[in-house]
Amino acid sequence: MADESTRRRSPLDLITPSVNEVTGEKTLIPFSSRLHEPRTAAILGIALGVFFTTCFATGLLSHLIQEPPGWFHWPSRPAGFYRVSQSVHVVAGIATIPLLLAKLWVVAPKFWTWPPVKNAAHAVERISLIPLVGGGVFLLFSGLLNVARWYPWPFFFPRAHYWAAWIMIGALIAHIGAKSTTTRAALRRGAGVPLVVADTKVRRRFLVGAAATSGVLVAATIGNTVGPLRWLSVLAQRRPGFGPQGLPVQRSAADTSGVLTGAHDPNWRLVVSGKVATRLELSLDELRKLPQHSAELPIACVEGWSQSAKWSGVRVRDLLEKAGAAPGATVRVESFQNGGLYRKSELNESHAHDVDTLLALDLNGEPLHVDHGFPARLIGPNRPGVMQTKWVRELVVQ
Repeated sequence: MADESTRRRSPLDLITPSVNEVTGEKTLIPFSSRLHEPRTAAILGIALGVFFTTCFATGLLSHLIQEPPGWFHWPSRPAGFYRVSQSVHVVAGIATIPLLLAKLWVVAPKFWTWPPVKNAAHAVERISLIPLVGGGVFLLFSGLLNVARWYPWPFFFPRAHYWAAWIMIGALIAHIGAKSTTTRAALRRGAGVPLVVADTKVRRRFLVGAAATSGVLVAATIGNTVGPLRWLSVLAQRRPGFGPQGLPVQRSAADTSGVLTGAHDPNWRLVVSGKVATRLELSLDELRKLPQHSAELPIACVEGWSQSAKWSGVRVRDLLEKAGAAPGATVRVESFQNGGLYRKSELNESHAHDVDTLLALDLNGEPLHVDHGFPARLIGPNRPGVMQTKWVRELVVQ
């Protein structure tokens, strides 16, 4: 029998192993910090669970609003709810990045323990980390690049983000189930390895540092929704007050095919068609002669920024009534832009007949700038900005 000195050795044996002084686990790289321990990991894990769940819930809501299944009905009130929900989604995602990096650093020795797999259950647990860690990293950093409007990938971001979220949240639920007992034990003071004063101070400084980094990132971006903080938010992708007529734009007329030609067409008419008693074709002058209504409503972009403004124009429900549409009619709003994913949007019954859903002609007391949808645009309460169709050509009653 070969003795210890002559046994076959793995190349990994050439790496000097170390033992974590808190957990006692053998690792293949010298992670010597006392922060690589269960209690710090548990605290960060709980925080990540809360933030990821918040992002998932608000992101799922945004998806359902934009691509509603038959059973889903999104109300028009409260008018600013989507604005808050989507802002929370983006801000929570940005705040999660430092927490995820901190958690990965704390548990890094776990990735290098030897042997890598102890039994079948341990193998399943380690494999489940691939969708959990990989999904979390993908969601946070792809979401950050989407906010920055940089797309260095060939896939359609919203769809990839949506399905990756389902994969990650499933892995998170499985991970919580697998680690619930360990987490409870780590959080009980006096359980496991005694906590000395020095350990507590180091842990507190580390956790406060991670939380403060998240707070700095939030402060640097939240000004894209909270106007008074816009000067502090140096990383905000849009700032309230900046843009034509004091309102930011996500997509300009010059960058949208067919818009500049259509907006200056003297023969432009708003058409109301479909299931109506009388088909309408109204010029801009004719629209201005109809009863006008004003409303204070936000543009709430899916990328997290929003700003309220005063819009004036003709109520959509008044146009439907004038055309003889049924009381509970829904509407498809079509733009004269050439193509594009968001050249059409749907108004369900609640939105189509809300008193503040307008075919807007004016913004803040002035005729619409072409970047804001001249000659007419849709604006309504509690809707994503991508569904507030600009450069409207036709209302198709369904």
